[in-house]
Amino acid sequence: MSKILVIAEYVDGKVKKATLTTLDMARQLAAKKGASIDIAVLGSGIGGIADALKGYGAGTIYVADHADLAHALAPTWAKVIADIAEEAGADVIAASASTLGKDILPRVAARLEAGMASDVVAVVDTDDGPGFRRPMWAGALLADVVIDTDTWVVTARGSAFDAAAESGGESAVEAFDAEPELASARTRFVSFDGTKSDRPTLDEADIVVAGGRGLKSAEGFAQVIEPLADAVGGGIGASRAAVDDGFCPNDYQIGQTGKVVAPQLYFAVAISGAIQHLAGMKNSKVIVAINTRDDEPIHKVADYSLVGDAFTVVPELCAKLAALKG
Repeated sequence: MSKILVIAEYVDGKVKKATLTTLDMARQLAAKKGASIDIAVLGSGIGGIADALKGYGAGTIYVADHADLAHALAPTWAKVIADIAEEAGADVIAASASTLGKDILPRVAARLEAGMASDVVAVVDTDDGPGFRRPMWAGALLADVVIDTDTWVVTARGSAFDAAAESGGESAVEAFDAEPELASARTRFVSFDGTKSDRPTLDEADIVVAGGRGLKSAEGFAQVIEPLADAVGGGIGASRAAVDDGFCPNDYQIGQTGKVVAPQLYFAVAISGAIQHLAGMKNSKVIVAINTRDDEPIHKVADYSLVGDAFTVVPELCAKLAALKG
């Protein structure tokens, strides 16, 4: 029987939404392949993560708890994931197309001599059996691909799938005797400098407020974007141009070379809408564009367009939102 191994992602002791969207993709694939699903949790002191995933219908949750796995270094994690897949008899290894998945899963595929489909947005039927739909050319094309090796490695775009709900029952939890071989790895953990914020992260946010180069400076970005994000309870994003100009941190970047999001509501403030940016947000449920020019590409994908100076209209919008809440 076919078996799918889903790699869990978590942060600060909590399961990330990316894990649940990958589980949704795995369930769709399992229905087509007649497969079962297992989950792998790697790290140090991660028993709580396994407990949080017990109700999602996996047969077994493999827990690789080892001090040398405390940080997600690609060489060590890839080896352990490949070892778990072989012990579990998994012929599909799946993870989110997040920074972690993009870093580690290609190494897993190389270790297992497996074909790989990356950044998939749908599970499809083809003449050759189950396949995957994935974007190409910044989303201008969608290709249906099949993997013709015995073992498959897949990363799923989180914004393309729903977060899986608990399905009842309780998975078995099995400790895996991990051998990370950290000493032989050429990569070592030095430090992690994260952006601390009370706002939701881009991959978790239902509302995203993104700013572009039209905000002119880091001060202008903060002056316009932060109050609107606070008013609507949203996460903050940016175009590549805004990041390159130093208006905000790199982890705010949305687009072909940044994060891909599909929130319920997306504000594009002073963003022109180059195809590279659209590739990262065009599947948002509702798009609001605020721009001084009415001929920018962003207006072609927007559900609502407001032509005006962001430095004037956004404070007015924040004031009206505050009045409604009051």
